[in-house]
Amino acid sequence: MTWRAGGGARRTVPALAVGLAVSAALTLAVAPSVPPAAEPAPPGTRPAGTVTTARAEPAPARPAVLPGPAPVGPGVVTETAGAGLCTAGFVFTSGDRTFLAQAAHCGGTGDETETDGCTSDAVPLGTPVTVRGTDRTVTGTLAWSSWNTMQARGERDRDTCAYNDLALVELPRDARSAVGAAVPFFGGPDRVRSAAPAVGTPVFGLANPPDAAGVRTVGARAGAIAGEVGGGWGHSVYSLTPGVAGESGSPLLDGEGRAVGVLSSLSTTADRPSIEYTDLARALAYAERTDGPPGLTLAAGAPFTATPPGVDPRALALPAGPGLGR
Repeated sequence: MTWRAGGGARRTVPALAVGLAVSAALTLAVAPSVPPAAEPAPPGTRPAGTVTTARAEPAPARPAVLPGPAPVGPGVVTETAGAGLCTAGFVFTSGDRTFLAQAAHCGGTGDETETDGCTSDAVPLGTPVTVRGTDRTVTGTLAWSSWNTMQARGERDRDTCAYNDLALVELPRDARSAVGAAVPFFGGPDRVRSAAPAVGTPVFGLANPPDAAGVRTVGARAGAIAGEVGGGWGHSVYSLTPGVAGESGSPLLDGEGRAVGVLSSLSTTADRPSIEYTDLARALAYAERTDGPPGLTLAAGAPFTATPPGVDPRALALPAGPGLGR
């Protein structure tokens, strides 16, 4: 049985599946005038009394997104109005726009068994999304969703409909100073991984379980690739840290800090529970060739480490056993 991991448990069918003006004013104030009767200076010389001033270098531009940790970024909780609660994935930019990724089904409004992105009910673009950062809350808007696009285009490929599960929440301009790209604990991402990871490949992500009072605390998760799902649209991951509802959209990195995917669903099979992630490269390619934000670019984070300080090594233990080539 497969459960969608955002907005509460979403069950699916059985799974097998920024001073030029200031600078100019200062230059004019300090440069003395030349007397009208002054003789022209010989070629290659300056008139006597001329003062030269150093050219002011422009202040270095602040990056649109901080590379390190910040109040808003991967791992924070997102809540789409009229739909579900999820966990933010990677940060993206498009020109001067900034986005947080989440799973497309986080905007789903239908029954928990309605999980086909091509037919399931979903909130419209422009829907407010509350982003609960570590020390501030901002309101973004649902700017793009694979589900909305697939329905508008009449997508019919079954694997695309079932596993293309990516959405973008646009953040307000006044929140930019609070946005960081780094994945908690691990750092990264460095770039998007283009090749499918082989079975047994170590991967790293986030857990975001609620406590008894319903308060969520993000934690580190490690796992191993168990295989592809949906004809390569997704990756199944085995982990010793079980997935829980509300973690959808959370990021997945490989051992080099490359972005692999965003969490989509939780599956229970006859073998063991697994967590399924939508393949990010494929989902971004779909957005690019359809109606996604132009020039969408992954924001790079801080340097990656697979052994973050302060994290219990047991949380980073990799599973072993059948299906992992170990």
